[in-house]
Amino acid sequence: MQIHEIKRDHANKKSKLVGRGGTRGKTSGKGGKGQTARAGHRVRPAMRDIIKKLPKLRGHGKNRSVSVFYRGPEAVVNVGALNVFSKGDIVNPTTLIAHNLIALSFGKNPKVKILGNGELTLSLSFERCNVSDTAREKIEKAGGTITIEVKPKPQSDEQLKKIAARQVKKADKKANKGKTKSKAKK
Repeated sequence: MQIHEIKRDHANKKSKLVGRGGTRGKTSGKGGKGQTARAGHRVRPAMRDIIKKLPKLRGHGKNRSVSVFYRGPEAVVNVGALNVFSKGDIVNPTTLIAHNLIALSFGKNPKVKILGNGELTLSLSFERCNVSDTAREKIEKAGGTITIEVKPKPQSDEQLKKIAARQVKKADKKANKGKTKSKAKK
C-alpha cells in the first residue's frame, strides 16, 4: 500500500459558512441582541427569581407581639370544673393554678378563658379571665360576678385633639347633610 492509496473512513466535511444567507443568516445562530448575543453570556438562574419572590421575615414588624411575646394559647376551663372552689372565692389564673385546673405557660400565668360546659352551683367572683357568653349566663345565674379590667390606651394630648377635631367635623357634615336635603325637598 502506498500513500496515494490511503482513504479516509469518513468523507471530508466542509465547515458551515454562517452569516451569508440561508438558514444561518443575520444572527448566525447566536440568537437575538442583548445578553444572549454576547460571548460568555450566562442567563440568570430561574431559582434565584423564585427565592427573591419569597416573603422574608426581616425583623419582627407588625407581628412582634405574636413572635416575641407569644405565651401560647389560652388555657381553657369549663364552668363545671369550678365546683372545687368554696362559695365566694375569687377565681383568677393564680387560684386556678393552685387548684390544678390549669398549668403554668412558659413559667408564667397563662391567659384563661372560662367556657360554659357543665353546671356551676357556687357564687364566685372572676378576675383577669375571659368568659364566654354561655359561661357568663351560668355564672350570673349562680350569683357570681365578673370584673373585667379595661386598660386605657395611652394617647398623647395631640392625638386627643385630633380625635376631637375629627368628631366635630363629622357632626358638622351630618348637620349640613340634613340642611341640604331639606332645601332640596322645598
